[in-house]
Amino acid sequence: MFYKFSDKLTSSDNYSPNKKGLLVGYVTYDELKDLAPQLGFDPSTVASCQSTNTVFRSGIEIYDNYTFTELKVIDPVHGKNDDSTDYLALYFKHDVLIVVDVEDTDSSTKNKFERALKRFTPSSMTLEKLIYAFFDELLAKDVGFIEKLGLEVSDMEESIIEGTPDDDINSKLLKLKRKLLQVHNYYEQCLDIFETLDANENDIFDMDTLMYISNITQRVVRLREDVDSINNAVVHLQDAYSAYLDKKMNTTMKYLTVLTTVFFPLTIIVGWYGMNFLYMPEFAWKYGYLYVIGLSIATIVLLAFIARKKNWF
Repeated sequence: MFYKFSDKLTSSDNYSPNKKGLLVGYVTYDELKDLAPQLGFDPSTVASCQSTNTVFRSGIEIYDNYTFTELKVIDPVHGKNDDSTDYLALYFKHDVLIVVDVEDTDSSTKNKFERALKRFTPSSMTLEKLIYAFFDELLAKDVGFIEKLGLEVSDMEESIIEGTPDDDINSKLLKLKRKLLQVHNYYEQCLDIFETLDANENDIFDMDTLMYISNITQRVVRLREDVDSINNAVVHLQDAYSAYLDKKMNTTMKYLTVLTTVFFPLTIIVGWYGMNFLYMPEFAWKYGYLYVIGLSIATIVLLAFIARKKNWF
């Protein structure tokens, strides 16, 4: 689908140059192959649109009259794994933007792009404004997602301090770190694109409206900083949980040590009276059995009193 901006927004299934105003295309790979010679796109860039990219930071290619990049899009709010990732390729040319749908199975990214087309009035729409509007749609819910993650980390921290963490908290922290790393890389990818576009090395942008790209750049920088801050909190939380486990283990070992100390004298008494000497007087004593019982009880009570007085338990 192709969109032309002039006094009004019009759409068409076929490509035709827009003599006045912005021309936008949202195309498939097959459509790009037919379109590329007319717009002078390098065949290597067309070939790279044939399959998805496995990494975020795939690089940006600058040519004399256009800039090409690949965009790996994630939805941090609803995306639970890499299967929810969409892939686009972008061609930026003076008054021309071509978006290649490499993989967008649920059309979620396409819907956001179509909303961006209507952000500004057709007569005032520029390439810079459209880039701003599109990425603003992609990042619209990220602030709420980051705030939710921050509260989740705070709840985990509170549970550790109170000594009531979930049994699977370590697994949750690892999954959270993976998610934060994915979002961090996503923002880094966006910043790579924005910084290259903002440099405007091939003069495809209007300097009067280039501030829109600077504005979205600053927003992504703040989002990345927030994500990094939460990631640091998660690292500290892992350390705190490890300290909690160590303390719990030390407490258990302390009680076992006290029990061993208290009951160890009984081992001595049993060993002493278990000796097979013929003339041990207690063996022939009428109250010898009761004497040993009393001695054992008295020993335990005495050692328990000493341990309690020294705050061993």
